Amino acid sequence: MARDFMTNPGQLRDLEGQQYVVLRPVGAVMREFDRVQDAARQRLGDGVRYPGAAHVTLRGLYEPERIDAVRSVVQTWAAQQHPIDIVYEAVDSFPTPWQIVIARLGRTPALLHAYSSLTDALDATDLRRIGELPLQDWTFHLSTVYAKTLDAAAWAQLASDTHHEYPSPPVETVAEVEFVSYSGGAEHREVIPFGR
Repeated sequence: MARDFMTNPGQLRDLEGQQYVVLRPVGAVMREFDRVQDAARQRLGDGVRYPGAAHVTLRGLYEPERIDAVRSVVQTWAAQQHPIDIVYEAVDSFPTPWQIVIARLGRTPALLHAYSSLTDALDATDLRRIGELPLQDWTFHLSTVYAKTLDAAAWAQLASDTHHEYPSPPVETVAEVEFVSYSGGAEHREVIPFGR
């Protein structure tokens, strides 16, 4: 059974009413994500937060009263998508104030197309999006460690110690998207296969 993306009660409270369109790696990219996250857990313990499973967020929305409308847009969009290659290029980080260790992903043609076409689909609606950036400014990534609670020195050391590029990056292809919503303190997921 697939692991929940978010399991921390505080994170679940923070996500209440939100919906996400995400890709779930299950092969080489997931295994490298797990290896990096396990090393961080051994180093940091429970003093920071972690996502429960590897995932690439393509979009976040806040439509607690219109979940069916969001789902419909995602289903229509997914029916037009080809499988997406995910390339794990580096362990990197988002700096203060976010302080997140990430797996930085390559900007593959299929990933760029998916993000762009989802933007077009959402532009045709009045659905409320959150945390959205233009394609040229978006860093495709897997959040690995949420380290906002670390002081400046500990964060700087963690970011420096974990950063590295992959000469032969792990790669895999994802053939479905997950529509994730948060309500009642729980995560709800639906798998939607790509149609092409």
